[in-house]
Amino acid sequence: MNSDSLNLNQIPKHVACIMDGNGRWATKRNLPRIDGHAAGEKALLDCVYGALDIGVSWLTVYAFSTENWKRPLDEVRFLMNFNEGILTRHRDELNERDVRIRFSGRRDWRVPKRLQKHIDNSVELTKTNRKLTLTIAFNYGGRAEIVDAIKTIIDSNVSSNKINDKLIAKHLYFPDMPDPDLMIRTSGEYRISNFLLWELAYTELVFLDVLWPDFRREHLYEAISIFQRRNRRFGKINNK
Repeated sequence: MNSDSLNLNQIPKHVACIMDGNGRWATKRNLPRIDGHAAGEKALLDCVYGALDIGVSWLTVYAFSTENWKRPLDEVRFLMNFNEGILTRHRDELNERDVRIRFSGRRDWRVPKRLQKHIDNSVELTKTNRKLTLTIAFNYGGRAEIVDAIKTIIDSNVSSNKINDKLIAKHLYFPDMPDPDLMIRTSGEYRISNFLLWELAYTELVFLDVLWPDFRREHLYEAISIFQRRNRRFGKINNK
């Protein structure tokens, strides 16, 4: 599917992606799992540039979860180096295309200092860009984000009778980030896997059978086409 079939007046403002299926893509080809992650780099870039071309202004991708530390050590090491490599290879081009790079997740001792430096440099380099905000969920968990928000509220000595959904949302990692309109998960799995648990409350979910390394902007447009055929009521009843 190409962008010509989309209603460009109804493009979702914020699209979130669970980039799933790298390991299965590699296994099907008798390759090491890490080769699947490497192949996913092209998919990510085509997704970003496809989003830019049709006017998506926020794109959030799930790169490494708080649960991914449980994976084999060699795979975790590869993912650390791989994410560092994506930044060093592509941040200048993303900057030239007016993409703001952000990272959402916990900053802790498990993230290598060298990678953290590249993260900080990429954020600083692109902080004034506005055409697209690319948020990379790294060392991220939806439950962890909510827990961290509540801890911050408690540490601020806020009375319990003042705690509501608006206050919690204000203390999430990026309070200025709009809730996703559309969430896409590849590989045929039907889960959200601890991704943006608070923010996905009224998001349209689309699950595609394509494995992430095979994902291209045409699949993004397919998901947006499905989104455009949905009737979003946000708990209300349509007046007919």
